[in-house]
Amino acid sequence: MEKFDVIVVGAGPAGNGAAYTLAKAGLSVLQLERGESPGTKNVQGAILYADALEKIIPDFRETCPLERHIIEQRMWLMDEDQTCTGMSYRDARFSQEPYNRYTIIRARFDRWFSDQVKKAGALVVCETTVTELLRNGSGKVIGVRTEREKGDIYADCVILADGANALVGSRAGLRPEITADDMALAVKEVLFLPKETVDARFNISGTQGVVIEIAGNVTHGMLGTGFLYTNKDSLAIGIGCMLSDMKKQSLTPYQLLEGLKRHPTIKPLIEGAEMKEYSAHLIPEGGYKALPQLYGDGWMIVGDAAGFVNAVHREGSNLAMTSGRMAAETLIALKAAGKPYSAANLAAYKRTLDDSFVMADLKKYQDVPTLLTEQPHMLGMYPRFLGDAARELLTVDGVSKRAKQQKIMADLKGKRSLLGLLGDAYRFWRAFR
Repeated sequence: MEKFDVIVVGAGPAGNGAAYTLAKAGLSVLQLERGESPGTKNVQGAILYADALEKIIPDFRETCPLERHIIEQRMWLMDEDQTCTGMSYRDARFSQEPYNRYTIIRARFDRWFSDQVKKAGALVVCETTVTELLRNGSGKVIGVRTEREKGDIYADCVILADGANALVGSRAGLRPEITADDMALAVKEVLFLPKETVDARFNISGTQGVVIEIAGNVTHGMLGTGFLYTNKDSLAIGIGCMLSDMKKQSLTPYQLLEGLKRHPTIKPLIEGAEMKEYSAHLIPEGGYKALPQLYGDGWMIVGDAAGFVNAVHREGSNLAMTSGRMAAETLIALKAAGKPYSAANLAAYKRTLDDSFVMADLKKYQDVPTLLTEQPHMLGMYPRFLGDAARELLTVDGVSKRAKQQKIMADLKGKRSLLGLLGDAYRFWRAFR
């Protein structure tokens, strides 16, 4: 009978973080990935947060395939034909090593990370789908069943890092089925442009990079956002909306992305670019209130499979790697103490998460999904109003500035009553405090 200390299902940031940490500590680890190779099934914008990876592989910068280090963050509010671009932050200190954030190409990054997992001593097997979990008579998870012939494999613990769909955990009844209300669908393209062109259009040089987050009516009233990130010789552009909203609309994700690319502000930045890659993926954005049970007898859930995504700050990979590392460290400590991987002992994983930024941030923004779902005008009417107000103030036509201000306030009152404005301000404060 083939048996390991731990089986890790999935080879994304969470699964790789767990498998590497476990193997580095000397545990026997089997990592199963359904894709042809690590990275072929994984999609992300993608931003790498150095702190999370540094806690796993301190010297990662020496060999990791990084694209650009981010020196500027922009936030654009867009209507159909206008953009309010006043919110941006650029800091020369972000160009002081060691850099804090990078853009990456997920396929390259995941292959590199998987190589580190193998070098640490884990056995990585691709093109293998886990169909169900194996249990003993008392219900404890003791391994996995794969689609391969004689595909039952045993382990003292199974870590589920199988992504947003979380199929293995859902089929096993370890977590409820994921609903459309808690899931976003995002589409992304990687567009090739010469490095010199990227540098010139975004006012950067060397390995400097820019991240642009986009909100407003580019999502046609649906709850969602867009993005544009710079790589060495390409751009990553994408847009995502809640799956429940998309089901009600006649627009396809591809049409949404094409609309974003045609926007007057975006079009000049991507002009002449050649599409290298198109992909779509699900993102669990239900937040803290949608988190499932994270552990049980012989099993743990990490990363997107657990719903660890901070949608407000568009953070996911750092939460994934951190949760994978913490799950692994829990098992390492129990192994060293000679304790079984029971639910009572694995509860230490949840306690560690509760003491970390992962749960702190998810708790902080736990009311945001409800706010934006129940108040869709927050990302619709207000961005449009700000654009209209800016256009009015910047148009020199012989009308006094006082008259223009009065017109702007009258337009706002026509869109939202004073009581509504006060209510929005209070709800916004409550959700983001």
